[in-house]
Amino acid sequence: MGELPDAVAALVEWAAQPDFDAWRRRIVRLGGCTNPIHLVGTGALVDADTGEVLHAYGSADHGGRLLTACGNRRTAVCPTCARTYRADTYQLLRAGLVGGKGVGEEVDGHPRVFATLTAPGFGPVHTRRESGGRVRACRPRRAGERCSHGAAFGCHVRHVEDDPRLGEPLCPRCYDYAGAVLWQAQSGQLWHRFTLELRRELARRAGLSRTEFAEVVRLSYAKVAEYQRRGLVHFHAVIRLDGCDGPGTAPPGWATTALLADSVRASAGLVRLPALGAEVVGRRVLRFGAQVDVRPITAFGAGDRLTSEAVAAYIAKYATKGAEAAGAVDRRIHHGADLAELPVRDHTLRMIGTCWWLGGLEPFAPLRLRRWAHMLGYRGHFSTKSRRYSTTLTALRQARAEHRAAEQRAALGLGERPMATVGQWRYAGRGYSPEEALLASSVREGGGVHGA
Repeated sequence: MGELPDAVAALVEWAAQPDFDAWRRRIVRLGGCTNPIHLVGTGALVDADTGEVLHAYGSADHGGRLLTACGNRRTAVCPTCARTYRADTYQLLRAGLVGGKGVGEEVDGHPRVFATLTAPGFGPVHTRRESGGRVRACRPRRAGERCSHGAAFGCHVRHVEDDPRLGEPLCPRCYDYAGAVLWQAQSGQLWHRFTLELRRELARRAGLSRTEFAEVVRLSYAKVAEYQRRGLVHFHAVIRLDGCDGPGTAPPGWATTALLADSVRASAGLVRLPALGAEVVGRRVLRFGAQVDVRPITAFGAGDRLTSEAVAAYIAKYATKGAEAAGAVDRRIHHGADLAELPVRDHTLRMIGTCWWLGGLEPFAPLRLRRWAHMLGYRGHFSTKSRRYSTTLTALRQARAEHRAAEQRAALGLGERPMATVGQWRYAGRGYSPEEALLASSVREGGGVHGA
């Protein structure tokens, strides 16, 4: 029999140590986090009234370093922490649809739609087309039709779902990479313009001024950004109408779901935003794509109407995906020379290269394109919401921390007396040793729960 791999041998050696169970618990409690943070320091639970130290603890009690989960939201970086983030996002979205987490159940009767706003086209790309359950030709054109660079205008291939050509331009030289990157970098501003335009459109259709509209109706939303294979984001959003005081009050009778849906479609087509750097790359006016999907949301589902739970689950799953879904990289690029070694497809590399080129020019400085080149220029948050939509991710995390603290106090027999947590901690690194990584991997494969 051959020698055991080093990580396995080290794990076997640990199993023979008297403190193996404590070492194992430190890893298992992270639920399989792939890149934990190491902390060094001390802490204590103190009686809030008397100042008496009820329980003291420190990194020395945890093998010299306290390991805590990385908290990264992206599945490609840490599946365990992303699962927690996705669950929190689902609860946030669902609360704004059916109530809970501080939102009243009456919100379930307010006008609500599920909207998808896409990016415009910057040149034809390979795509998978389905109709009637059949896969159709990508871009059927007459044979022999070619662009000025000699590339075929059409593609008669019926692409399979994992075809690496999907999202790639038919002619890279015809594709407007500068326009695509600028749209991506300013898409957050475009969404903001959309929400303003939507309020104007709703007010106009109701026969009210914008001031009068704001006095009787509040517009709330929650959205996530999803990367398409061509490397551009589109936005999935829940949009809701409330009374003037938020989700606890009903909007007036004229504020219907049909009015909201029609106004979303109209507003998406009206929004325009001048792109920066016209003196360098020419004048471009940014807008949303022609494909705008708007569907009503219902509590129970009927016909083509979506249920609240289905919408919350659908949107939440995109909150943990990043640019790697479009074939990009999951880390920042610090030097232009690094572009030559990036393990990405040609189209993605051209978008990154365009970000790097434009990012070095003064007119594009506000967009910080080099900083966000690994995200193909997108610099917004992947999930955002308006202030009054529902609870916050911070509140959900705080509730979870308080629940765990209550469990800890119960285990220590400290009762319900008022307590405060004090301490000093500093960062001391991150990651696992090979044997710790092996154990963490087994926890992930076994479906370990974060914080178990």
